[in-house]
Amino acid sequence: MASAAVRAQVAAKWQESFNRLNRNEPGISGLLAFSEAWTLAIEFLKPRDLNDPAPQKQYDLNKVRAAFGVIGECRRLPVMMEVFLEDMRKSQHLITQEVEAYMTLYESNSDPEAIRSLVYRLVDWYNAWKPTADLGPTMISAYTLAFQTHVFSVLPPSFARGIKALVSATLQRTVSQSQDPQDRVLWQAFDTLSLIDRYETLIASIGYEFIESYVEETCAGKWSEPMLATLRAWMIDKIVPWMLYPFARGATNADEAKTMMQGVGSRFDFHMHKTLCNLRTKEIFDIIVDFPESMGALQDLKECLARVDQRADLVQALRHANNKRLLHPGADTKDILSHYVSTIKCLRIVDPPGVLLFKVADPTRRYLRDRPDTIRCIVASLVGDGESGDSLVDENDPIQPLQQPEMENYSDPEWNPEPIDAGPDFRASKSSDVISTIVSIYDTKDLFVKELQVLLAQRLLAVKDGNFDRERRNVEILKIRFGEAALQVCEVMLRDMTDSRRIDQHVQSQTTSTMHPTIISRHFWPALESSNMVMPGQFQILQEKYAQEFSVFKPDKVLRWLPHLGRVHLELELEDRTLEADVPPLEAAFIELFSEKDVWTVDELVLRSGSVNRNAAVKALATWVDMHVLKEDSEGVFRLLSVTEGPTPGSRPQAPKPEAGELPPVMSVQQQQAEQMKIYWKFIEGMLTNLGSLPLDRIQSMLKFAPGYDRSVEQLGSFMEAARREGLVNVKDGMWRLGK
Repeated sequence: MASAAVRAQVAAKWQESFNRLNRNEPGISGLLAFSEAWTLAIEFLKPRDLNDPAPQKQYDLNKVRAAFGVIGECRRLPVMMEVFLEDMRKSQHLITQEVEAYMTLYESNSDPEAIRSLVYRLVDWYNAWKPTADLGPTMISAYTLAFQTHVFSVLPPSFARGIKALVSATLQRTVSQSQDPQDRVLWQAFDTLSLIDRYETLIASIGYEFIESYVEETCAGKWSEPMLATLRAWMIDKIVPWMLYPFARGATNADEAKTMMQGVGSRFDFHMHKTLCNLRTKEIFDIIVDFPESMGALQDLKECLARVDQRADLVQALRHANNKRLLHPGADTKDILSHYVSTIKCLRIVDPPGVLLFKVADPTRRYLRDRPDTIRCIVASLVGDGESGDSLVDENDPIQPLQQPEMENYSDPEWNPEPIDAGPDFRASKSSDVISTIVSIYDTKDLFVKELQVLLAQRLLAVKDGNFDRERRNVEILKIRFGEAALQVCEVMLRDMTDSRRIDQHVQSQTTSTMHPTIISRHFWPALESSNMVMPGQFQILQEKYAQEFSVFKPDKVLRWLPHLGRVHLELELEDRTLEADVPPLEAAFIELFSEKDVWTVDELVLRSGSVNRNAAVKALATWVDMHVLKEDSEGVFRLLSVTEGPTPGSRPQAPKPEAGELPPVMSVQQQQAEQMKIYWKFIEGMLTNLGSLPLDRIQSMLKFAPGYDRSVEQLGSFMEAARREGLVNVKDGMWRLGK
């Protein structure tokens, strides 16, 4: 049994509710009026079937508003809204049927117009069921949320594909400036159903994909001019007008639209930079090859990298391209060096601090360091030996001394910290000289100086007209780069050539001679290839006479002939013809011997000429056979043809000419080092005999006590590996021992 207090409280609440519904009217007249208003409002709000052919019941809107007013006075609007939403949920199957019908049509023909019709139909359903504005924004928001929740729950996954095709069509029309008036209606329908908010990422991706296709189409392979300014103008003219529909809806003026577009516009601009950066990263190898014609692409790449953090991708792409297309045995060293120089210049434009160059160049520098002809190619470029036009040095660049790495000067007012992506081994380089960067591939410049001496010796000995101005100019330029002390030997070589001409002029003034030798200082020139060759007959007499006059002029010096070097101009008088020929000394020696008798064997000729190489002897004899001066009667037996034999006795065969660009056989730096290392083999052999197995570092430390030894441990390792291949030594676990 309820207590009296509870009964009194319930009675009070009941009375309060009755008074609110009756609105203090006499009797129950107010309650009856509320009942009529409730019935009218619920009937007016009840969702109707748009496909019902029956005519729609017409209502007096004034009475409806009055009914809403009565319900509002009774504070029953929330309850009425709940009833309306429940009625709407019971009618949602009508919308589901419409969606299924339109989506079935779209999935059968993939026509985006079916999606357009579905969107318009959903807007019709939304407007048909939407409560009047008299109920207030809260009621309308609740209805909109319920309606959209149901619509989104019944849309299949293929709807997104249809929306994408439909929106893409609007973008195409906007860009081509053939806009359809229905596009604005469509975007308004999207906004009504909140499809723009739901598919914002999808709509943005359509713009992104269009930007990507346009950048690929207009910028791929076009590197001469910067493209960013053109792309920005295209974005403003073509893309921004389309972006106003989904991303600046509701804007009443340009300032409002600009404010609303600020965030999404920045994302689109970022994507344009990212797309162009990806394209240039993919093309970076060819851009470097095409430098300096590709300057525009490099400027774009620099600006894109400042906006898009893809420096690591650029480094990885370029290193991969270098390994695949450049750093392999099939690539010529000159091409690798040329590409490396272009890489230096290009990456200094893209990244002035040099972090990208430091990361990209390391594999190239290690590969070049391991190539045996790298130094020769660099030196050939330095002395102007690149007649092919592939010089590594730009003639317009100022000549600078080789710049050595400097310690950080933190007191420098222009000092800047290293970039954030710089590794621990990175050191900022202030050098703008390409040659300094290339020379720094090696730990010392001594290798370059020695190679310079070899190349200069070859070029000096190849000069026939006595004009050494070009070589002298090269030496002066190299003094600036390497310093005067490093090129003192080169100065001596140049002076030797001048002294040689002066000595020859003096000798010729004392006794006329057809011999014009080049006289050089043995201790200052690179080693020349040696030979046991001896010139016979009149050639030997000429040498002896010349040596006698030289001894008179230079009594403190002695000539040591290298008869296998040089050229000999001959005039051969045979019975039926006279021939002129410009041939190497070995050919001249052989034909001189044929003046003693007409038939010689190869072995006899080799013995008389000082035990020269048999293959070289056969090659020399073949020269005279080709000129129809000699004939090989049997294997290894040659006969002088005093009278021409053959079908064309009156023909005059062409004498062999010296090959263009043929350089005297000066020993290369590698050959000189190999010869010098043979001297130290006795030391190594003694160590391994007395001390047993030794590691390479121990051998290196002990060889440093040998006079004149200045090799690195890497060079010693190469020599020991060559000795191992010849069976002189064995190695196991890093320990070297003599071979059995």
